[in-house]
Amino acid sequence: MAIFRYILRDTWRLLARNLGLSVLTFVTAVAVFYLVGASVLLVMNTRAMIAGVESNLFVQAYVKDGEDSMRTVAEKMQAMECVASVETITPQQALESLKARLGSQADAVTLLGDNPLPASVQVRVKKAEFATVVARELIAMPEVDDVVYSGELADRLGKISSFVSRLSMVILVICIAAASLVLFNTIRISVYARKDEIETMLLVGATPAFVAFPFVLQGVTLGVLGALFASGILYFSYGYAINALIHSLPFLTLIKDRELVLRLGIVLVGGGVTIGWICSWLAVSKFIRAATRPQ
Repeated sequence: MAIFRYILRDTWRLLARNLGLSVLTFVTAVAVFYLVGASVLLVMNTRAMIAGVESNLFVQAYVKDGEDSMRTVAEKMQAMECVASVETITPQQALESLKARLGSQADAVTLLGDNPLPASVQVRVKKAEFATVVARELIAMPEVDDVVYSGELADRLGKISSFVSRLSMVILVICIAAASLVLFNTIRISVYARKDEIETMLLVGATPAFVAFPFVLQGVTLGVLGALFASGILYFSYGYAINALIHSLPFLTLIKDRELVLRLGIVLVGGGVTIGWICSWLAVSKFIRAATRPQ
């Protein structure tokens, strides 16, 4: 118990002795973990928006020889792994759909005489990037007369998803590197400020772990506090941003569940513990090895 009290007291002394540096490290940790959390939420919401668009993205194939060809094409499409669903549309169904879209002007359809609309197969893909693959397969089928799909939209969705994923990874790496560097230097300065005291403790028989633990706890404390404050700011700012976007752009598919931010906060705190522990241990163990090396 006495050892535990000493470690806690010594950790507090380390934080208070270098108060300005501790505050700077804390502010940096808050900013870093906030950027990490914000980039994760950006990626998740971007993917949610893309998934919403992809769920309405389909390839329409018009067949040549009526319903027999329509069923043949539908069976071939259902066998493809990248296809989410297949819907067959008979000429009569296509005509009824056209009348529904025309509304009060539906009577104009009767001027056409016989139904001129062909049978078709509507194929929904699992991802936007699969739309081009499915379209090429349909074009190659002898039963298909024409294929219509938003090829340019599908390509752009794929590129946007890939770009956002790469951007978030770059932000994540930069933020982790910045947090690690600041924490490492903070602990190293604390160690050098108590250089003579540490050497004396080692000479009178203190173990390296006993000497290092207050410094490690200092780094973990700064990392955890930074992650906690960042999580709190992220929780409130995300709720405000989502409400504003939904109010101004209600057609967007966004993640409204704020419990996601709480779960992300737990991950950020875990990251604060990990980064603080590793950086502090590296900083102090390097000095201890040098201090205990035979002269």
